[in-house]
Amino acid sequence: MNKPNNFDSVQTGDFTPIIPGGHHMIIKGVEERKTKTGKDMLVVAFDFAPNDKQPGYAAQLFNSDIRPDKKWPNSCVTYVVAVDNDGNTSRNFKTFIKSVEDSNKGFITTWGEGQIFTQQFKGKRVGGVFGRVEEEYNGERKIRTLLRWFCSDSRVENANAPADKLLGGPAAPVQVTTSSTIPAGFTPVQDDDVPF
Repeated sequence: MNKPNNFDSVQTGDFTPIIPGGHHMIIKGVEERKTKTGKDMLVVAFDFAPNDKQPGYAAQLFNSDIRPDKKWPNSCVTYVVAVDNDGNTSRNFKTFIKSVEDSNKGFITTWGEGQIFTQQFKGKRVGGVFGRVEEEYNGERKIRTLLRWFCSDSRVENANAPADKLLGGPAAPVQVTTSSTIPAGFTPVQDDDVPF
């Protein structure tokens, strides 16, 4: 085989997964969208704060991505549906708002359309609890560490990693090292609410 183009300049390295448990985060951007079923939803991009155990995690992944159409890492983007099936405020949305307010002294959410609402969150601190989630893609099961719920920044240090969230059916055994209960205020997103 002949040496492929740019072989010498392609960067390699070991991938470091997100450590399960609590993380101090900085919100990098918020965008309003609609779910497939027409519900209001926020897309929240974040990175880990300088005082976190993995500071700048998403920025490092983004900056090392050499693809021309690179995007913010999927593991550092979450979708927060604002209303439940009855059209009322979802617990997940209220938890996000309250967690940001509690993490930023004196910050009170300003309600309004478009950027009036979304831009106020950029650069704000918030806490998050991450856990391992089993997903299936192209018939293959994999486990990724993802944001499971928001919390105030002050609760990060005492947050335990939640139990692994596994798909139904047969799967390879997964070892769980720590566990916690899902806090009040967390509502899982239904499959028909995911934007893709």
